[in-house]
This record gives sequence, C-alpha cells and structure tokens, in this order.
Amino acid sequence: MSILKKYLPIGLSLFSAAIFIDSLRFKFTDAPETQTIFGKLDAWATGFGADGIFDKTGIFSQYVIGSAELVASILLLIGLFSRFVKWGVVGNLIALGVMTGAVSFHLFTPLGIDPNNDGGLLFVMAVLVWLSQIIMLYLRRDTLGGLLRNPLSLFKAPSQT
Repeated sequence: MSILKKYLPIGLSLFSAAIFIDSLRFKFTDAPETQTIFGKLDAWATGFGADGIFDKTGIFSQYVIGSAELVASILLLIGLFSRFVKWGVVGNLIALGVMTGAVSFHLFTPLGIDPNNDGGLLFVMAVLVWLSQIIMLYLRRDTLGGLLRNPLSLFKAPSQT
C-alpha cells in the first residue's frame, strides 16, 4: 500500500499535466476543434442572455481556460517535490475546478460528449483528469485541510529536514 501511496500521486500528476499541456496547442492556436467547442458554448450562453462569455474575449474564453490549465499543470509538476506539495494541492484545486466545468458543460449543454466526432475521447480525458484530482485531493487531504485552516501557510518557506 505504501508503494501505491508514493507513486500514485506522481502518476496522476504527470497524467493530468500531460493532458492539460497537450490541450494547449488547440486552445492557444485557435484550432478548429476549439472553435467548434467554444462556438457551441457561446451560442448556448447567448440563448439565455450571457452572450460573449465563451467568445475569444469572454471571461470563459479558450485563452482563459487554457491559461488556467497551464497554471494547474505547472503547479501539479512543482507539487511533485515534497517541499512544494502545498502548491501541488493548489494545482489540484485549479484542475478540479476546470475539469468540473468541462465535464458539466459536456453533460448539461448542447455541447454533448462528442462535439468533435472523436468518439468522446475529449470527454473521457476530462472525466479521467477530474477523477484524478478527486483522488489526489483525498490523498493530500491533510495538506488540503492545513491550507484551508491557514491559507497563508502556502507562502511560508518549507522547513528544512
């Protein structure tokens, strides 16, 4: 069990960071797949008066979401070093937030689970990253609890051991 507790966070962090980093080439280059997804979401939002929130300059644009994924990836990788595990937990929280949104929009909007005709692979990857973050936060629940009790401890220099 201790081997699993030691290596599972490494595997889940690397997997999640790889998925996020891979998606950046689509979001930051305005790829057709990204245009389809964010276009459908913006059209859906327009239907209830929130037009433009998924547009290229909107609060939930591909660039904003991509930037959050980039930050989460960096923090997930930094968190692999025991001295910076608190930052990894912040990365887990950001990643969980982004993926909760992704999974929700796939399930509860006209976007659907296969917006780019890839057999639902994008949705499956989102669910796997989402589940990875739930597992990671469970494994790091003591660190998460400490951060919730004292958020400023994030900025305290790690102790030298």
